[in-house]
Amino acid sequence: MFSCNVFVPQLLWSRKIRRSVPLMFIIAILVNVGMWFERFVITVTSLARDFLPAAWDYYSPTIWDILTFVGSFGLFFTLFLLFLRFLPMFAIAEIKGVMPHASTHHAPPGEGAADG
Repeated sequence: MFSCNVFVPQLLWSRKIRRSVPLMFIIAILVNVGMWFERFVITVTSLARDFLPAAWDYYSPTIWDILTFVGSFGLFFTLFLLFLRFLPMFAIAEIKGVMPHASTHHAPPGEGAADG
């Protein structure tokens, strides 16, 4: 956690590293890993200690914790699929091809091909 969040960002002092996309990507991934470790340490250590010393133990998820986690994925994918159903994505190249003004044979309104 400490190396990913403290030492790795020190590489950004180098202009050569800052201008390299692959190295910036690797640094970003390592910083994200370090932040994940930080959240993990905060969560696990806060859940491992209770106010009663008799209840001190490491965190292990119950069935309700697991089902809440799985349900959050189900809710996300349901909303995502609804989004795709009602607001589908289309490639701009496909849309441009079916637009009337994209055709080379399209005449402006009031100027038919027979008029000219």
